[in-house]
Amino acid sequence: MAIELPDELIKLEEQAWAEQQAGALTVETAAAVQAAVTEHATAIGEPRFAVEAALKKKVRHPDA
Repeated sequence: MAIELPDELIKLEEQAWAEQQAGALTVETAAAVQAAVTEHATAIGEPRFAVEAALKKKVRHPDA
């Protein structure tokens, strides 16, 4: 079963990915993504790493 990802979480990861590609990822952005991933994982009862992997795949490899 695919992990559902809320739009807000996707937008946070898109921001972090854009900052990372530009060489300008901030601690604040990275921390916001990690906190949101942990919160969502807890809410849906999935491991944090599984939510993070699904999120990164969706944002970084949308055609996969």
